[in-house]
Amino acid sequence: MEGTSVFMIEQNQLPFIFSIYEAKTCKDTCMAIRTMITRGAGAIGAAAGFAMAQAFIEAANVQDKNEINVARTVIEATRPTAYNLFYATERVYQAGLKSIEDAIAEAQMIADENIEEGRRIGEHGNELIKPGYRIETHCNAGALAFVDYGTAISPIVLAHNQGKNVFVYVDETRPRNQGARLTAWELQNEGVPYKIIPDSAGAWLMSKRLVDMMIVGADRIAANGDVANKIGTFEKAIVAKEFGIPFYVAAPFSTFDMNCKSGGEINVEERDENEVLWQTGMNKDGELCTINVAAPGSSAMNPAFDITPAKYITAIITDKGIVSPDLDSIKILTLH
Repeated sequence: MEGTSVFMIEQNQLPFIFSIYEAKTCKDTCMAIRTMITRGAGAIGAAAGFAMAQAFIEAANVQDKNEINVARTVIEATRPTAYNLFYATERVYQAGLKSIEDAIAEAQMIADENIEEGRRIGEHGNELIKPGYRIETHCNAGALAFVDYGTAISPIVLAHNQGKNVFVYVDETRPRNQGARLTAWELQNEGVPYKIIPDSAGAWLMSKRLVDMMIVGADRIAANGDVANKIGTFEKAIVAKEFGIPFYVAAPFSTFDMNCKSGGEINVEERDENEVLWQTGMNKDGELCTINVAAPGSSAMNPAFDITPAKYITAIITDKGIVSPDLDSIKILTLH
């Protein structure tokens, strides 16, 4: 066993500073998930799996389940909407009951599976992208969010690499600006042409027939096809349906919660109001700084996710293929 640290990109400093955060303990990894040092469905799941393995390493006696169960509760409370988190902790917990070595191996396996899942999602999603397509995205579902390839961004990058001449409209994605900061950074690194747009610009662009399709990721998908994703996704789906624009969700099997009958059962995380009231960026001197962008003394609401009903979703791009967002299709998916 070589060390107990988990290393992850410090996403809160991107795209201005690239640095690696070392989580030496389960508590550190939980903090990284909660504060969004690492974020995105797959990355959250991978980090949670490693946190669970760290909990087994740190427990004085693996047969004493109380300490480990307490750690699991803490891990699962970090980002309660993200199903990959629960999927990973369950797998590593069961493995850890056999041995610490099994827990570590299972956590690494989950991370490795994320890479392959993202690659396959890219292949399946690329089939939907025609040459010259203009694609709108919301939030970030690229390599940063899903251990290498990503989900929503994976088909786009593959289409670009195949010379399909795609163009991407990147929603800024307030309040954390994951689109403007992370998706834009990823696309720039891949050489994919893009422009950042205000979150409120999507409807106008669609009405002018400037968008050919939308692809977004997902943090949890209910058994009936309802999808929890970054706040603002729901309104994009409504507008896309109004103008007849295909709206796709890209996610692996590990994001499907078959015990959740519909989106109404999904626990939507409410985050700190300061994420809305304050913004962090780089000043002209090259220093990171945080400023108040709202009227002083204001309060704010900050739901991190919304629920898009299945009826607004054209299809779900998974690692196992493209499926309709309905209970029967999803059930068939789980059998493969």
